[in-house]
Amino acid sequence: MDIENFNFRLPAKLIAQYPSQVRSHSRLLIHNYQNNHLCINEKFYNLHNYLDEKDLLVFNDTKVLKARLYGNKDTGGAIETLIERIIEHNQALVQIKANKSPKIGQNLNFNQYQAKVIERVLPFYKLEFSHNILDILEDCGHLPLPPYIQRADDKEDEERYQTIFAKHLGAAAAPTASLHFDDELMQNIRNKHINYAYLTLHVGAGTFSPVKVQNINEHKMHTEPYALNTTLIENIAQTKSNGGRVIAVGTTALRALESAYNENKQAEKLCGETNIFITPGYKFKIADGLITNFHLPKSTLLMLVSAFIGIEEMHKVYEHAIKEQYRFFSYGDAMLCWRK
Repeated sequence: MDIENFNFRLPAKLIAQYPSQVRSHSRLLIHNYQNNHLCINEKFYNLHNYLDEKDLLVFNDTKVLKARLYGNKDTGGAIETLIERIIEHNQALVQIKANKSPKIGQNLNFNQYQAKVIERVLPFYKLEFSHNILDILEDCGHLPLPPYIQRADDKEDEERYQTIFAKHLGAAAAPTASLHFDDELMQNIRNKHINYAYLTLHVGAGTFSPVKVQNINEHKMHTEPYALNTTLIENIAQTKSNGGRVIAVGTTALRALESAYNENKQAEKLCGETNIFITPGYKFKIADGLITNFHLPKSTLLMLVSAFIGIEEMHKVYEHAIKEQYRFFSYGDAMLCWRK
């Protein structure tokens, strides 16, 4: 399948550089292809009005690390590193940006801390740090805002680039669909007796990696760890039994669900590693609905949405969103869509 099927023109002014003033006051596009391709312009705080008490929302409760570190090589050159995954208390896989790639055995300096390059694990480097990595990140790390946000992270991002459900530390990027939920909206969801549960998928920096091949079937996905609990498994079974709908809050939650379930719609693995690449033609096992932000052209996330609602529908929805001046990407607005 050609990558141009997932291309569209996006005005730069629609790329959100800051979050909405109030989490749930972002906009929400409701899409229902069964109703004459209807697109309803809403506010996110009205989400519960489009859900039923039999429905189940599935959130990703990962927590974003202050995963970006700025420093210098021992030769003096500036470097920028992004923690992809912590392996041990003082070892991690990282992305490194530098004018010249560091060599194995070379020392890197981050303020009063040091790290040694001990291995190349493509596309990452394996570093051994002089101190506990979590302590280093807490002291001098920065929240890893996506590359299309053209500013440095600030104090507001420490709150707003985390979801209110953030619990398990380990992500290099936020599960952005959940950024729209606040305490007031969750209370409205509870008042309507809409169920919700959690899983964990630690979003990797690879989520922003561009697809560089013309035929998307040749693209190699990054790997991310995920975990489900028995409560979620029971809730899903009960929801399906009652005729309710399972709504994945974000592409990360959807990828974890699809990775954990086999073709018989039974939980196959409660935890593991996934590099699942969902493209048009994929047969979904669990999710009936999806809440997600608006994604980059030619991105794997846009391909996932296209698999969920159809390529033609995706282009109609995105054309509507651009015409109506929806805000795009991580700090942008969201859509609620149903599986085709």
